[in-house]
Amino acid sequence: MYLIVGLGNPEPEYCFTRHNLGFDVLNKISEKYDIKINKSGFKSIYGTGTIENEKVVLCKPQTYMNLSGDAIIEIAKFYKVPTSNIIIIYDDIDLETGTIKIRKKGGPGGHNGMKSVVERLQTEEFPRIRIGTGFCEAKDNLVEYVISKVSNEEYISLLKGIDLAKDALISILKDGIDEAMNKFN
Repeated sequence: MYLIVGLGNPEPEYCFTRHNLGFDVLNKISEKYDIKINKSGFKSIYGTGTIENEKVVLCKPQTYMNLSGDAIIEIAKFYKVPTSNIIIIYDDIDLETGTIKIRKKGGPGGHNGMKSVVERLQTEEFPRIRIGTGFCEAKDNLVEYVISKVSNEEYISLLKGIDLAKDALISILKDGIDEAMNKFN
């Protein structure tokens, strides 16, 4: 079983923001595989189903970004998912808009949601898919940059990364992370 977590802030207030790209990927996946994300619990909304013959839990933490790890640790313990099978999908301001990067493990960088995840899981040994939002010129206004609504034109650019992340996730589940990294990185 895999726990697939999209990082974001509660919808609908934070829809169409850079910080909710993880949620956007889960929305695409749930639609493609007819997995309803409508159960409440574990400080999340979530749904269970099958993707490429793998049982999955799709999870959207409702703790707000900075406490994402609190939700993830609860649901991972309940479903007994090892950290190697927890895949986190999230936004990254250090990647060009519409691009993605898959990693097997690594630190949280400057991402507060990932800092919470690493802290609560007590490891950096879990796969992740980062989606580029483009670089923020005003580093002192970073919070506003990631939580403000984007224009329709910018969202179209971000959709490329959302779609790539969806395809990368499917590839990880179907072919393994090494092959997915070779294909998408």
